[in-house]
Amino acid sequence: MTYAANAAAMAQNRHTQRQRPSRADAEAAVRVLLEWSGDDPNREGLIDTPSRVVRAYEEFFEGYNTDPAELLARTFEETGDYDDLIVLRDMRLESHCEHHIVPIIGKVHVAYLPAKRVVGISKLARVVEVYAKRLQIQETLTAQIADTIQSVLQPRGVAVVVEAAHMCMTTRGIRKPGVSMVTRRLFGEFQTDAELRRDFLSSISTARGGLG
Repeated sequence: MTYAANAAAMAQNRHTQRQRPSRADAEAAVRVLLEWSGDDPNREGLIDTPSRVVRAYEEFFEGYNTDPAELLARTFEETGDYDDLIVLRDMRLESHCEHHIVPIIGKVHVAYLPAKRVVGISKLARVVEVYAKRLQIQETLTAQIADTIQSVLQPRGVAVVVEAAHMCMTTRGIRKPGVSMVTRRLFGEFQTDAELRRDFLSSISTARGGLG
């Protein structure tokens, strides 16, 4: 298991073992934040906001409830000797910055070179979703996706590219809308074969000129 995958597993274990606050505790915390912001949590428009926020958080962070490695456990060996590039591109990404708990919106591209076995493509998308539905920084998210695919499937190579806009940068602080961040992680033949790497990056490039 790679360092990033091992760190993710340890974090998942800590989350599971830690005493989880009750729903009432979470709703009370939201009410405190509403009061701190200067508003009245008992007024008509906000009276149900704490429960709505908690329900939203259950959706935003449901990735803590799933082991992404288990999603890749079932593979298929009847591939007709297919051994070329498999690419899923433009998967929508919706995550949350662990520093400010504001959205990270973008897309993820995943590729791998199978070694005798393949996995259902929906499972790759689910791995992306599970890690995205946790508090994240983009660098860690990119590493977690790639490391899990590499450690579970053991393919000849894995490539993951994430392009995303961070609301903590576009709506607050430096306030620079239109800026996107690009991160990538490569394993195996994607590291050693420059032509393969170019083929992959070309396959996910956009009209604005590609990813280099």
